[in-house]
Amino acid sequence: MNCPACGAPMHLIAGSDSLACDFCKSVHVVEKNDDGVALLDETPEQMCPVCAIPLWSATLDGVAMHYCKYCRGMLIPMEPFVGLVETMRCLHPGSQIPSPADPAELRRKVDCPLCRHRMDAHFYYGGGSVVIDGCDACSVNWLDAGELMRVVHAPHHADAEEAESY
Repeated sequence: MNCPACGAPMHLIAGSDSLACDFCKSVHVVEKNDDGVALLDETPEQMCPVCAIPLWSATLDGVAMHYCKYCRGMLIPMEPFVGLVETMRCLHPGSQIPSPADPAELRRKVDCPLCRHRMDAHFYYGGGSVVIDGCDACSVNWLDAGELMRVVHAPHHADAEEAESY
């Protein structure tokens, strides 16, 4: 994205959803969509594994990721994923009884947008009955629309500890 003040390229401020211009030093806060995602720029070299349209570089609560504007899928790096889930649990407290995942989702064939190899479909065991797709070689997870919030709202270890204390 280019600076709206001077037109120079902007860079993401680490840990935030804002962009900074090295030339004029202005800061631009990017508006978030209904999913809480701040869309930055289209990345035509990385295609959505579901829709086959270009993904957008984006941020969600300060985590850099890629996002599909059509199907609302998210390509999130594995390293910050658990921290993102924990942050979102603080922002969106309360757990819900998850609906069971469809076992057919484990047979789905999704190619990694980065390396184009087949991603591994597996249950996410950090809470919730959600099937996500992961590419260990590229260290990314693909989540379809709504799956991140299903993980966030699923009962997790902290809920069990709190229930045991009563």
